[in-house]
Amino acid sequence: MNVLFLSPAYPLEMIHFTRGLAEVGCAVYGVGDTPREQLPQSVKPYLHDYLTVPRITDESDVMARICDWLRGRRIDRVLANWEPLVLLAARLRERWSMPGMSVDTVLGFRDKELMKSRVRAAGLRVPRSKRVHSAREAWAAAEEVGYPLILKPIAGAGCADTFKVRDAAEMEATLPKLGKLSQASCEEYIDGEEYTYDTVSIGGVPAIENITAYLPKPLEAASAEWISPIGISVRDLGQPKFASGLTLGRAALTALGMQDGFTHMEWYLTRSGEAVFGEVACRSGGAGIVDLMNYACDIDLFREWARVVAHRRFEASTTRKYNVGMIFKRARGWGTITRIEGLHEWLRACGPWVVEQDLARPGTPRRDWRQVQRGDGRLMVRHPEWSEALRMCHSAARDVQVFAQ
Repeated sequence: MNVLFLSPAYPLEMIHFTRGLAEVGCAVYGVGDTPREQLPQSVKPYLHDYLTVPRITDESDVMARICDWLRGRRIDRVLANWEPLVLLAARLRERWSMPGMSVDTVLGFRDKELMKSRVRAAGLRVPRSKRVHSAREAWAAAEEVGYPLILKPIAGAGCADTFKVRDAAEMEATLPKLGKLSQASCEEYIDGEEYTYDTVSIGGVPAIENITAYLPKPLEAASAEWISPIGISVRDLGQPKFASGLTLGRAALTALGMQDGFTHMEWYLTRSGEAVFGEVACRSGGAGIVDLMNYACDIDLFREWARVVAHRRFEASTTRKYNVGMIFKRARGWGTITRIEGLHEWLRACGPWVVEQDLARPGTPRRDWRQVQRGDGRLMVRHPEWSEALRMCHSAARDVQVFAQ
């Protein structure tokens, strides 16, 4: 099978998806704006061929270049697992009358207001929201939605350009920050715990499911440098606490017409036990979500995703063995990292339950935590007992510190 895979080396986890495709027997034709000679050595063995384009997000230019490049060659699938490229992949599939989700279906996963309208039409609980194109429309939407509210891009990912607005004064201060956006979503703020619902689906039916708890909620984690964001993948999905979230997630995928591949959904659990839809993407979760799922079951979902999209089969075990925690660290200070405190003590205390330690080392330039979700590295632990996994995560967040100057 010949597969066109968009951006096979960026973000870095795309290298693993490229590997997965090659390992299930696909000839991978990669397209990206990384020059061929600058591709990581780790991805080159898995590429059958590669096309460099000037800018991978320039859809019309990329489509024209790909069509010229592939003239006379057969392509069986067009795939993308990076949010900005899922629509381009759908446009190429439609152009070539190829299997896979249509532009209209993918748009429902990309445009947050269209997404919510389709999920709401299925009778699911969705935050009140309005699409806005100007400051005037944003003020009118705020009157309708009420405070507190969330202002965010229509087609964003993560917490980029996402703001919690508590009152009219904060609205006044926030609107100029959205000036570069042609449109935005003004949405009801949901007060509750925040979770993910992640799947690899075949024909819209999940072959594997995952729930990850965010500690603290992403918007809070993005508010202060000193916070070490934690994500913990839950071992026991059969808990009554999560029943409403699983039901919501499955129904949302049906409402949006999901077919084959990864999905990454965020949802809220209120104090009353109500599950409220947040948003969903038809691609894998970023910032290590796939790693959490892999460590939870001791499997390779990069390869299983490839098997699903190429052959519509899922062969790995879905037995969940562990709760898996991931802790992102942010250096204190700016400049170059000078020291790490508490790491050796934490490693000794956690022993065999540590599965990764990947902190930026002294001498490394400190990253801007506002721009890089992974901060200055991460630590990962797993344990069969939730309380132990949670304890080790909080210990890493509190006791391990990275410093820069």
